[in-house]
Amino acid sequence: MLRILALLLAALAAAITPPAMARQAAPVVILVSLDGFRADYLDRGVTPNLAALAARGVSAAMRPSFPSKTFPNHWAIVTGKVPDHNGIVANRMEDPARPGEVFTMASDDPFWWNEAAPVWVDAEKAGIRTATMFWPGSNVAWGGTRGTGEHAAIAGGTRPRDWQQFNGAVTPEQRVNAVLDWLRRPATIRPRFVTLYFDTVDTAGHTFGPDDPRTTAALAEADGAVGALVKGLRDLRQPADLVIVADHGMAGVSSERTIALDRIADPALYRIVESGPYASLVPTPGSEAALDARLLAPHPHMQCWRRQDIPARLRYGPNPRIPPRLCLAEIGWQIVPTPPTEPSSGGAHGYDNAAPEMAALFIASGPRIARGGRLPSFDNVAVAALLRDLLGLPPAPDSDGDDTPFRKVLRR
Repeated sequence: MLRILALLLAALAAAITPPAMARQAAPVVILVSLDGFRADYLDRGVTPNLAALAARGVSAAMRPSFPSKTFPNHWAIVTGKVPDHNGIVANRMEDPARPGEVFTMASDDPFWWNEAAPVWVDAEKAGIRTATMFWPGSNVAWGGTRGTGEHAAIAGGTRPRDWQQFNGAVTPEQRVNAVLDWLRRPATIRPRFVTLYFDTVDTAGHTFGPDDPRTTAALAEADGAVGALVKGLRDLRQPADLVIVADHGMAGVSSERTIALDRIADPALYRIVESGPYASLVPTPGSEAALDARLLAPHPHMQCWRRQDIPARLRYGPNPRIPPRLCLAEIGWQIVPTPPTEPSSGGAHGYDNAAPEMAALFIASGPRIARGGRLPSFDNVAVAALLRDLLGLPPAPDSDGDDTPFRKVLRR
């Protein structure tokens, strides 16, 4: 009788145990981007969840690639190649092969992205299911081609098995819940590599500046989203190696610290592709010498170069998508087309990637990451090598970074 009762109780327990609780899943790899989270934001005392992950694993002030902009660095993180080699050289760019066409952050034509494969493409080809809850470029059919015509379809290419088109109205809570829902799936359709993107810190930094209390409040909000993810994983009994990164830092800017290009050179001599912390310019035909005489002279708070003379340490210049002239402002200054007419302040990024204000957050924590404390600063192209290690993919032969920064803390 007792044996029968025990069997009945065991059957009842199995019946009422949720499937997610009944299993101990294999570890997944989750790459989280906190856009604009400057490395030293972690020291403000408002991010206990991030601090706890760092204490259990490793953290670092990570060097972004130049230019320290959103799309070039998100693509560098997942391809392991600097922007000059991955093709996404700016948030706004042109290509001599497509005269009259401009890349913006809404562009999903594979033509712009095909110079370097992101890690989810190699993962999918290796039979590792992937899912992306927002990541610049994750909606692109990598390797595909778009036909001609206004509404031409894209032929071929590889996307993550599950992906979401970016929409800023999707709340952090909804983004976390979507990832957790993916991980509740049966093993056959459950992703093993996931990306998750949050933009609240970057938005606050641009709007209010890095030192404003409202930016600090945004840090706490982002930390709460990470905490919800960690709790959800724990409730699911889903082990995960979390790799949490930022694409760049943030510097305070003001209309009182601007360099007006039209006060330096006649606007008839050039066309501006991008302006802000740096400016990229195309000389008008026949104006190269006249423009150089003005741009290449010494200027307070700004230095300019011909593309072929950009300092080698920036690893930026040979790609034909980089305009012929580049000007880089001193940290906190901005290069603008004309003098501002109204006072303004806030935050910006895109400066020299070695500037402390541009340093980006890095935290890794999980079953395959040993407790290692604070790591020396490293270039963000190393992150792709870490992801490949965690996923069991071989090293990429042509990467600009490798897993050297992590070898002492990786549990293989």
